Amino acid sequence: MKSIDELLILSKNTAILAFNKLEELDRKNIKSYSLSSSIPREFKSDADHIIEKILIDELSKSDLNILSEESGLNKTSHQSSMRFIIDPIDGTVNFLRGIHCCSISIALFDNDEAIFGVLALYPSGDIVWGGKDIGSFINGKSLKVSSISNMNKSILCTGFPSRFRFNSSSYSTQMELMSKFSKVRMLGSASQSLFQVAKGSVECYSEEEIMFWDVAAGIAIVEGAGGRVKVLKSDSDFVLKVTADNGLLDLSGLNK
Repeated sequence: MKSIDELLILSKNTAILAFNKLEELDRKNIKSYSLSSSIPREFKSDADHIIEKILIDELSKSDLNILSEESGLNKTSHQSSMRFIIDPIDGTVNFLRGIHCCSISIALFDNDEAIFGVLALYPSGDIVWGGKDIGSFINGKSLKVSSISNMNKSILCTGFPSRFRFNSSSYSTQMELMSKFSKVRMLGSASQSLFQVAKGSVECYSEEEIMFWDVAAGIAIVEGAGGRVKVLKSDSDFVLKVTADNGLLDLSGLNK
């Protein structure tokens, strides 16, 4: 099996290859989509499937299993506790509508432990990577979380993912969360939000009913930048509540 360093190089090269394809799809305006029958607010695009194929074809060279948002678990004959977690386009709606940035997301996990994450940021082309044992970087430049400890001076990234349940209880919880911070931003991409925590532009990210593949790479990158991540699992497969911050905020009460 390839070493962690070799797997990281493979992941970065794969992200660059996929980014180049996404640029091409954008130029050709290949942005057709449908809405999921099981999750009515979830968009599925042709671009997602095209990028997914590139990621799986390249990462399969590692002989590791690959868990993808689009096709589920792609198994190999190789027995390992490590697997890749991929999201071909995290922020599909942003890409389709030209609203904001999105990411091509690749993560390597050993069971539930994040080893590293790699993001190709679109449309900038920046490559971000990181993990707890390797630090975090953007185009080779080190990333570090912010040093702000006062929540009244802090910025929160959050959102309402496709599976978010809109009811009085969830409204109350979300409003209480947002009221604790000076400013709130919704970027439409969990990986982009976690990247903002890692680079010190915001102090915290918190989102409920978010999917594992949306946050996998970002979790590793925040940890590599010196941040703190709390993950709570739900009764549904791969559905999480994730809170990530710079490690200096008093988040008691947010991770119930």
